[in-house]
Amino acid sequence: MKPIRKAVFPVAGLGTRFLPATKTIPKEMLPVVDKPVIQHVVEEARAAGIEHFIFVTGRGKGAIEDHFDVAFELNATLDQRGRKADLDRLKQDTPLPGRTSFTRQQEPLGLGHAVWCARDLVADEPFAVLLPDMLHEGPTPCLADMIKERAHHGGQVIAAYEVPENETHRYGILDLKGETEGSPQIRAMIEKPQKGQAPSRFAISGRYILSPKIFDILESQQRGAGGEIQLTDAMVTLMRDEPFHAHLFRGHVYDTGHQLGFLTANIAYALKRPDLAHELRLILKDLM
Repeated sequence: MKPIRKAVFPVAGLGTRFLPATKTIPKEMLPVVDKPVIQHVVEEARAAGIEHFIFVTGRGKGAIEDHFDVAFELNATLDQRGRKADLDRLKQDTPLPGRTSFTRQQEPLGLGHAVWCARDLVADEPFAVLLPDMLHEGPTPCLADMIKERAHHGGQVIAAYEVPENETHRYGILDLKGETEGSPQIRAMIEKPQKGQAPSRFAISGRYILSPKIFDILESQQRGAGGEIQLTDAMVTLMRDEPFHAHLFRGHVYDTGHQLGFLTANIAYALKRPDLAHELRLILKDLM
């Protein structure tokens, strides 16, 4: 079984929910406390042993590439001012040379199309996909646990988390085979089921481990919902030939692609910081 060495980050979205902030700043560069959203997600991938970080970008996303590059002028200034802790932090956050790749999606044709754009960089290896809007906060990195589960049963792995029953119509929901513990096999994926008709309460949470066979399916995939090439449609096709298992994530998932999810993530991550938590609690209490 080939190891998971590469991860794809689809970062070409326009971020229109955050206009006018995202008129000149990529939504993935909006900060959760003092780190851009995309850095939180890359750190999750790095903690899982990912070696090659592949970003599928679009126009106006150059700040992401710059962020993961060496800023010589900034480093020199920090060094001159004796800001060793800040300098060490920046160096630690910067991927090694040759470990990042950037490719353009060019047309907004959906998540499936974005993943397909990374086909030559991924080549014939199994790979991970991490949606940068979705932050997973738990005792262990979500992707690391997914890779461990794949080593046990093989196949594809999709992360999911439990949502309230009255909200299942807003998500892609998994139909699980057997118990809702461990890493159950997936029987089907239903995109935004009607209220009261969801087969479970486990929603797809934006973390995937996939076979490179998905690229052949995406190559000829017809446009689906919204006139876009949907990754879910391609996974349903692949499921006919290969098993899919669910990783049932038991931590907190924050959808930073929406204003409330973004604000909640900032508060939750700040409350875990010893240097911020106490004063933040006092501020929140005063605001309430």
